Amino acid sequence: MSKTIVQSVEEFDQIVQENDTFLFFKNSTTCPISHAAFEEFENFVADQDQVPCFYLNVQEARPLSNHIAETFDVKHESPQALLFKNGKVAWSATHWKITHSSLQENVK
Repeated sequence: MSKTIVQSVEEFDQIVQENDTFLFFKNSTTCPISHAAFEEFENFVADQDQVPCFYLNVQEARPLSNHIAETFDVKHESPQALLFKNGKVAWSATHWKITHSSLQENVK
């Protein structure tokens, strides 16, 4: 399955409305830890076709990143993987905890 970049609050809110379950990744384009986690995310996305996957680059979409943190009461971090189910964050991981296996284990 492919991943889709999201850059606005409106796009994100539409995703929440249209998908019962989806994976969202907050990426920092300047952080080496985020780069490694993004590779894990990309490998996970390539290996599965059941859960829609989206991401943002924090430097380009800071208002959206803040919106997610405030709306869903999750501390902003990057890198950060968030699994949404039924309009709520069901699971999250940050930094080195974002691995292909942790994504496989938790994104079902």
